[in-house]
Amino acid sequence: RESVVNVAVVLLATALVVIVAVLAAAGAGKLARMDGATYPAALTRATVTFAAVLTLAAALATAYTALLA
Repeated sequence: RESVVNVAVVLLATALVVIVAVLAAAGAGKLARMDGATYPAALTRATVTFAAVLTLAAALATAYTALLA
């Protein structure tokens, strides 16, 4: 029963991180378009932002795991 709860927590945390990353990427893309960037440039900025948020979340998860171990 405890492992089921752990899996549920991991899945919910992953979903939350992905949602935050998508929202940040959408915001970055919209701001780039408002700044006059072309669609490919705005898409590139959005992609970089998405990857940066996921990388930051992975780094934080690694740090928390090291602290809790």
